[in-house]
Amino acid sequence: MSRIACVMTNMFEDSEYTSPLEAFEKEGHTVTVIEKEKGKKVTGKNGEAEVETDMGIDDADPASFDALFIPGGFSPDILRADDRFVAFSKHFVLHDKPIFAICHGPQLLITADVLYGRKMTGFVSIQVDLRHAGAVVFDEEVVVDHGLVTSRTPHDLDAFNRESVKQLKA
Repeated sequence: MSRIACVMTNMFEDSEYTSPLEAFEKEGHTVTVIEKEKGKKVTGKNGEAEVETDMGIDDADPASFDALFIPGGFSPDILRADDRFVAFSKHFVLHDKPIFAICHGPQLLITADVLYGRKMTGFVSIQVDLRHAGAVVFDEEVVVDHGLVTSRTPHDLDAFNRESVKQLKA
């Protein structure tokens, strides 16, 4: 089964972490939560989920993971200010590994400057940023482009989870 790296910090969108996590684990995949520090408790922006991080970014080797998962909320915007998370995320694009980014998750990929020509979606407020980064943007519940799975909001989670799990079977 696949090892999935999940990069997030405080203020992540609760359901955009918990729902995909459940879908991945149901299929036997392992999700490792990576933050600045191992053992830190991070809290979702709605206060519904509190997660203890499994690994600090300085100990995380992207080559040891099969896929990348980026939940939305304010977390991706916070993480993209840290070059270590940007470089970590960029590895998955450069090595054609699956990436699952929902809502504001693509912000980390915008900063990594790896979206030119990619088909994708995201929360309405970042769709213009995606276009400026060179992406071809669709306002659809889920867009899949060569292993990159993106969705707009928690309302799209069923489609996001379904397509993300499919990529791990490919």
